[in-house]
Amino acid sequence: MEKIKMTTPLVEMDGDEMTRVLWQMIKDQLILPFVELKTEYYDLGLLHRNETRDQVTVDAANATRRLGVAVKCATITPNKQRMEEYPQLTEMWKSPNGTIRSILDGTVFRAPILIDSIHPVVKNWKKPITIARHAYGDVYKSVDMYTTEPGTATLTFKGESGEEKTITVQKVDGPAVWQGAHNKEKSIRSFARACFQYAIDTKQDLWFSTKDTIAKIYDGEFKKVFEEEFESYKAKFDELGITYFYTLIDDAVARVIRSEGGFIWACKNYDGDVMSDMVSTAFGSLAMMTSVLVSPDGTTEYEAAHGTVTKHYYKHLKGEATSTNPMATIFAWSGALRKRGQLDGLTDLAAFADKLEQACFDTLSDGTMTKDLVGLVDEGTAVTAVTSADFIAAIRSHLEKAL
Repeated sequence: MEKIKMTTPLVEMDGDEMTRVLWQMIKDQLILPFVELKTEYYDLGLLHRNETRDQVTVDAANATRRLGVAVKCATITPNKQRMEEYPQLTEMWKSPNGTIRSILDGTVFRAPILIDSIHPVVKNWKKPITIARHAYGDVYKSVDMYTTEPGTATLTFKGESGEEKTITVQKVDGPAVWQGAHNKEKSIRSFARACFQYAIDTKQDLWFSTKDTIAKIYDGEFKKVFEEEFESYKAKFDELGITYFYTLIDDAVARVIRSEGGFIWACKNYDGDVMSDMVSTAFGSLAMMTSVLVSPDGTTEYEAAHGTVTKHYYKHLKGEATSTNPMATIFAWSGALRKRGQLDGLTDLAAFADKLEQACFDTLSDGTMTKDLVGLVDEGTAVTAVTSADFIAAIRSHLEKAL
């Protein structure tokens, strides 16, 4: 068959470890045979980020602003252990996702990929729950330090006008650790607008939660901005019959567990990071969670919500076959291709993305799946655990039939 044409490139951000291996397999087996793929390639693998002093991450984010659509592989954010694993590293580089989110000023929307044969651990969840995660600031942009003696820490703001404000953080009688976090009102407003617009686009109720009873000024600002911004969307919410609801984060957790799902749950940066993992695991698997970063100007970056699958990577290096689930990474590619097709008026490209996702569902419906899913299916369902390569080959077979 003639390959499907593209006019504008995607920004392609390669990654690390086992997901990098799967990335190439997905391209070779599920995309390049069918699509005349155009990408602007950036290697965000840890060693290349180190070589470029992380400039490659900034370049990839700026390219995404320019081209409008990106697809990203999972990447390593190094900690102390990773510094030992990768002695070539000259610095404990920051999260590339955090850098990209900061430059794009976007909100991350994460939702589970559902299949009929796997039911959520929370038995009353009937519909997917989408986590809307603020993508700027808080702990991800924080600074911290360790002190060894008694003393007092203060927080001081010096304005360009000359205004100065100082508050006492805490007085301690011995060794202590300290952390300073911030957020920007502009980013909070972008977050609110993205959440309200996404709720309208998907016709879902929107829940938002913080802890403003404790962080009265910090979290209180989030609550206030959401209330102010909602006034511009309230009429459309009423027209669609959807609602906006605010509550404390602890109350939200209890309500979410008791709910049937089918709504968007907006969370601050760290809350969204943790709760998206909780939701995805309860629905089935971390490998069955889509993630898309949406900026106020419509720029989108698609990725998997999970990490680089390190344990499987070390097996792969020994020459062992692994049964790593590629679903979320495949859906990152399909999401980006669909968006590119929609923006460029390429109906064939958007339709290909739909068929690729359906081929994944058809493969799972046949009972062919990776090991992480086998133990989750309903009792009595006939399933076969296969390697990643065999799973992708089965998807290709279904895709070829659909095309």
